[in-house]
Amino acid sequence: MHKRKRPQSSFTHKDHIINKNSNFSNFSYSTRRLKKYSARGSTLFVYRQFTPDAGLNDLITKRKIEERGRCAEMTMVCLTDFEEYAKAHLSKATWDYYAAGADECCTRDDNLLAYKRIRLRPRILRDVSVSDTRTTVQGTEISFPVGIAPTAFHCLAWHEGEVATARATEAINTCYITSTYSTCSVEEIVAAAPNGYRWFQLYVYRDRKLSEQIVHRVEALGYKALVLTVDVPYTGKRRDDIRNQFKLPPHLKVKNFDGVFQETSASEEYGIPPNTLDPSISWKDVYWLQSITRLPIIIKGILTKEDAELAVEHGVQGIIVSNHGGRQLDGGPASIDALSEIVDTVQGRIEVYLDGGIRTGSDVLKSLALGAKCVFIGRPAVWGLAYKVETTTHMYRSH
Repeated sequence: MHKRKRPQSSFTHKDHIINKNSNFSNFSYSTRRLKKYSARGSTLFVYRQFTPDAGLNDLITKRKIEERGRCAEMTMVCLTDFEEYAKAHLSKATWDYYAAGADECCTRDDNLLAYKRIRLRPRILRDVSVSDTRTTVQGTEISFPVGIAPTAFHCLAWHEGEVATARATEAINTCYITSTYSTCSVEEIVAAAPNGYRWFQLYVYRDRKLSEQIVHRVEALGYKALVLTVDVPYTGKRRDDIRNQFKLPPHLKVKNFDGVFQETSASEEYGIPPNTLDPSISWKDVYWLQSITRLPIIIKGILTKEDAELAVEHGVQGIIVSNHGGRQLDGGPASIDALSEIVDTVQGRIEVYLDGGIRTGSDVLKSLALGAKCVFIGRPAVWGLAYKVETTTHMYRSH
């Protein structure tokens, strides 16, 4: 009995590197999937092909040469351009860290999709020949209602890290919320941009002295507010970080705690020993924080009207509606979807801000129209750093 021969194909089931001048006109195929890889400054595209007579055919790989120098000179039109550049040039572990969401990343992704569900109702013949983007946050004027959210480890993207971010936000006069998990110290940031407008993002630790000491440091340095992050009793499960066994490289550290943990074990969780954060944090800690500082306190991580009312009752000066970029609780609402009920509850008694998913000017407009006083962006700031520019100065112009 003769075995039926399979149709012969001109390709084997391998990745074929095809010269950029290859002629594809001799092949009949339709593209079903496109994958993009990056190696040594080149971009690699993998096409899955189907042919009418052979079913699933072979993987054909087309290599498209893009020199790093040429990439650096390309015109950056929008934040997505910076995102693609960063993904192509950062290491996989670094990119995965910045991009990570909790568990299945549903909330992270919905932060973006939620804006696309919102439609604008344009009014015409309104004379927009003169516009002014200035606003105030906590009584201080900034040039436009977009600031930098607290994001960790900027030196992973560019060696100057938070120092470059501080210079850029100072140059365009907007608010920079410095992260506790900075790879530059609060002192270095102030020295680099002495006239910048800065808030400081704070966690509460099991050892309250750690939190108290850094509060006193930033108050003495002229930071203008404390942003208390309340949605991290435990760190979210970020699967790519677990797969990559993410750790800071040896030459980087959480500079604000330089020397503090030297005598502890070698294990770490995002630059500090595990179990350093205090999962018992509660509303009474807001009163404790008010007892050790005169700075305004802004609560970051509120997503419900009930917690918004409690924030007002506890005397804080602001709320950042935030789901931590989808990095903590997967399955929670997109930040923009939670905004309206919080604004309605607060009724102007304190200022309401928002972060999460903002990628375009129309996203900013939608947030302001729904009641946010100002918005903050996180991941786009590190994309700008990866592009090796003074982060926001160039990036905001494209925004």
